[in-house]
Amino acid sequence: NTEQDEEINLLDYWRILLKRRWTVIATLAMVLIIALVKTMLTTPIYRSTSIVQVENDTLQVTKFEGVEPMGYNANFLETQIGLLNSRALAQRVVKQMGLQQSGELSRLWPASNWQRLTALVRGAPDADDAAVATAASQAPVKEDPAAINALAASFQGGVSVSPVGNSRLVRISYDSPDPDFSRRAANAIAEAFVANNLDRRFGSATYAKGYLEDRLKEMKAKLEESERQLVAFAQKEQIVSAGGESGTSLTEQNLGALNSAYAAVKAERIRAESRWRQAQGLRGSGLQAAAGEDPMIKTLQESRAKLMLEYQDKLRLYKPGYPLMQQLKAQIDEINQQITAEEANIRSGIQAEYQAALQQEKMLEAQLSQSKGEVLDVQGRSIQYNIFKREVDTNRQLYDALLQRYKEVGVAGGVSANNISVVDLAERGYKVLPDMSRNLTMAAMAGLLLGALLAFGFEYLDDTVKRPEDIEKKLGLPVLGAIPQLKAPMTPLRALEDVRSAFAESYRSLRTALQFSTDHGVPRSLLVTSPVPGEGKSTTALVLAQMYAQLGKRVLVIDCDLRNPSLHRQLGVENSQGLSNYLAGASKPTDMIQPTQTPGLLFMPTGPLPPNPAELLMGPKMVSLLS
Repeated sequence: NTEQDEEINLLDYWRILLKRRWTVIATLAMVLIIALVKTMLTTPIYRSTSIVQVENDTLQVTKFEGVEPMGYNANFLETQIGLLNSRALAQRVVKQMGLQQSGELSRLWPASNWQRLTALVRGAPDADDAAVATAASQAPVKEDPAAINALAASFQGGVSVSPVGNSRLVRISYDSPDPDFSRRAANAIAEAFVANNLDRRFGSATYAKGYLEDRLKEMKAKLEESERQLVAFAQKEQIVSAGGESGTSLTEQNLGALNSAYAAVKAERIRAESRWRQAQGLRGSGLQAAAGEDPMIKTLQESRAKLMLEYQDKLRLYKPGYPLMQQLKAQIDEINQQITAEEANIRSGIQAEYQAALQQEKMLEAQLSQSKGEVLDVQGRSIQYNIFKREVDTNRQLYDALLQRYKEVGVAGGVSANNISVVDLAERGYKVLPDMSRNLTMAAMAGLLLGALLAFGFEYLDDTVKRPEDIEKKLGLPVLGAIPQLKAPMTPLRALEDVRSAFAESYRSLRTALQFSTDHGVPRSLLVTSPVPGEGKSTTALVLAQMYAQLGKRVLVIDCDLRNPSLHRQLGVENSQGLSNYLAGASKPTDMIQPTQTPGLLFMPTGPLPPNPAELLMGPKMVSLLS
């Protein structure tokens, strides 16, 4: 439904435009004529363009780690464009081109009548008039700051600066009525911009060099003073540094060495103590494993094994008391005693090793405690020393950085590289204004828009009824039907002869709508009227009456048009007597009713036309007649 409503609204707008098309056409023609005349009367403007390249290669006065120069970005380019549009650059170009002496700007852009009038009211000539008068005098002219400022402001009116896409190129254009002046002005702006940038770079290099010289002197004196304080304090407190980047003292290095040695000795003592504790509870092979491979014990164990094997072998032949057996037994006991003695020696060795490690640990521990005390004492006295040392290191780094930067600035100032260069010089200006096709196109669009607005405005102010929907909107009454208007030479009678015509079909639709207009069918009496004459009242009344008569109903048509009756002519009856006679009281109603050629259709004509039809129709006899 929403889409249908929108479509209907659009169609309504289109119908309004079609209806008011002459308003739209007239407005369009008027706007086009105005635009054409204005375009033809406009002074031609010529444009010349030069192109410069801008690189982000600025000179840095100071440079420290962590602070890097900004890369090339849109802000830098916008800054350069702002410099190109600056008043200072315009003043430089005005002086360079000698515009104060030549008076070209005043000839190219003469003052308007309004400007002349306002200048006359102020009682003082403007700067352009003064420049022209000065140039005409042919006398040497001194630079007048006020005149230069006024000429620079006027000159800036023709300058336009824009970047070239995503590049580092800038387009400098100048518009004026003279194509040669536009070329010279665009080239002068580009050259002045390059020269102005060089001047700023030389000034920056000179300032940077002087600034760095002063800072170097201050930093050198500060570095020497901090070094003297550091040496004097070290001599006073007897602090000797081992040097190097760490800056640790000899006492601290000794403490570190003792701490490492103590850790190694302590680990060795723990291992020796562990071996000693194990050796106290071990015998035989276990003790040998704790002490390591001992060749003496291994040899004795092998000899004892051989003797015991021999003893067991001979025990099958001899008794233990046999001399040979006793001799073997004595040898085995001797070897056992030797093994026991060797194990005792091993335990003594492990114990001695443990005692030596323990003694060494105690000695290093004492030395370490003493060294710690010395280090703490030195550290307590080195707090101020470290402060002086850090200050010396900081001052030395700053001094080296400033010295390096001073050398770079000196080299850069000698090279005098420029980060701005002219890519293309301007040529003779080409015409940009007025643009006939563009102006006419814009005027056509504006004319159409204005014409459409006027058409809608007139339509809004027009409150006449033009469509059936207007009846429902304005009067709040239902529309029963719409009868199309016939074009000459077609007449209603001829149109009704074709029962399939739109004219006949519309009346049949109206008859059907009347049948469903009430709950009891067609109303007993119908009044057909219109606000103006000639809208089809008589035709509608007659056609509806004939249609209802054809349906078998008895119908009476009363012609109440007491000014211009026409139904009697269409029905072919006399109009000598009729409604006016009845309303005047001269006859009865039944005497005025006449039959027609259509069965069931009766007709009461108007009769003689009275001088006062409104008074007769408003009388009680008309109400009685209808009743």
